Amino acid sequence: MSNLINSINIVNAGPTRFFSFKDPTRINLLIGGNGSGKTFLLKMLYSAIRTIETFHRGDDIRSITDILSDKLRWTLQTDRIGELVRRGVSEPLFFEFNLEDQHFSYSFSPSASVKIKNVELIKKGRAANSIFLPAKEVLSIFSVIKKSREIDLSFGFDDTYYDLVKALSFDPMRENNNSALLKSQKVLREIIKGKIDFDKNSMRWFYKDNNNCKYSIGVVSDGIKKISIFDRLLVNGYLNNNSIVFIDEIESSLQPNTICKFLDIVDDISEHMGVLFFITTHSQLTLKKLYLVAKKRKGTVTCISLNNNHSIDICDLYYGIPENGIIDIVADLYNNETEGEFEHEKLITEIAKNSY
Repeated sequence: MSNLINSINIVNAGPTRFFSFKDPTRINLLIGGNGSGKTFLLKMLYSAIRTIETFHRGDDIRSITDILSDKLRWTLQTDRIGELVRRGVSEPLFFEFNLEDQHFSYSFSPSASVKIKNVELIKKGRAANSIFLPAKEVLSIFSVIKKSREIDLSFGFDDTYYDLVKALSFDPMRENNNSALLKSQKVLREIIKGKIDFDKNSMRWFYKDNNNCKYSIGVVSDGIKKISIFDRLLVNGYLNNNSIVFIDEIESSLQPNTICKFLDIVDDISEHMGVLFFITTHSQLTLKKLYLVAKKRKGTVTCISLNNNHSIDICDLYYGIPENGIIDIVADLYNNETEGEFEHEKLITEIAKNSY
């Protein structure tokens, strides 16, 4: 079990009626159909954690209420905070979690504008850095995201994109003796056969392969860019012990073999660096691979299945894969295929009979 987050309770948030989750494991997988609320829940949790990590950091003197209100509005891209409350209910949205040794909660009604009033005050911020990796890569639109947020101050790219852009801007550290990080970095570099870097003169990213050949980031596959982003966050020190990483649709743009290798790295980093992961997926391959990861030891991977009837099934993947929409679709396809083959065989048999 992870000791970073003890419990999460969310009520009337977006498509979610009620979400309660105790003792997250090192890797937590959210599955469910489109519109079931997977990404929404991730963004709600990310907004709260980043609020605490920003609170009283450096010279930032903003109140916890101001930080949270801004974070929710820019992460969920809404003119009014009240629009985040579940449609058709009069009760307020309620959020609470226990993060390490602090309890944090807030609530607001559908009529809330741009400021949250009912926020529990906390005593201190958090030194670690957490990050959200969206399904769409950011390197090729790096400058566009910065301009949209820093100059235009307009909606379009939410705070998960903007925070990632800022995190990637840190230069790689010259030395790091963390054995888990070095091991993961080696595997990542083997997957992408090179690394990415930032040219401060042209303000553009480029990819350099193992033969020292340099390429514009625009001609590099999305899969390489996605893995490279994770590599960069490790080597520049943004991700550290007790970071919390949110990955939306981890399989996006990745080949099956790469997905498996990437998940092995996630497992290794979570175990040896204490990094906590929340991951969403639509992929049967991702689900199966994490099941194999979970089989190594109990309490490693939790599967959270969001169902269309708004019920939530939570289980330790060590004990098996729960019933879910992903498996149902695969089963339906198999049944359709075998049924089609059976009908085809019947037709061939009838043709054979009639030919005599």
